[in-house]
Amino acid sequence: MDTPISERRRQGERYTQCDLDYDNERFASSGGLSQHNREAGFQPAFQDTESGCVYRSRFSDGNPAPIHLLDGLPRALRQDNGDGTARSYKPTLVAGFLRADRFYTREQAAQALITRSHSQPI
Repeated sequence: MDTPISERRRQGERYTQCDLDYDNERFASSGGLSQHNREAGFQPAFQDTESGCVYRSRFSDGNPAPIHLLDGLPRALRQDNGDGTARSYKPTLVAGFLRADRFYTREQAAQALITRSHSQPI
């Protein structure tokens, strides 16, 4: 039986594309996904919870990406598989969003959109 992703990460396993795919499925119908929060000013990003550093999601060429992509993360966060492509990343990496220079986890972004929709007049 496979160990759930959240448990594997707590055990120190590195962040992979599988983790990112899992998060995308988990937040598919909420403000924790780029397509649902872009108009509110959220930009996909990653945070290294160990250092506190935040990295805007980028394509491998360095241009900003509209969704979470692992390819543009700095080499210091990656473990390459020998051919220059990344296989995994630091286990302390978390996908989230930047808005007004503040990092939001996916949960926080989803909650911010719920709060925003409840505070707007009908």
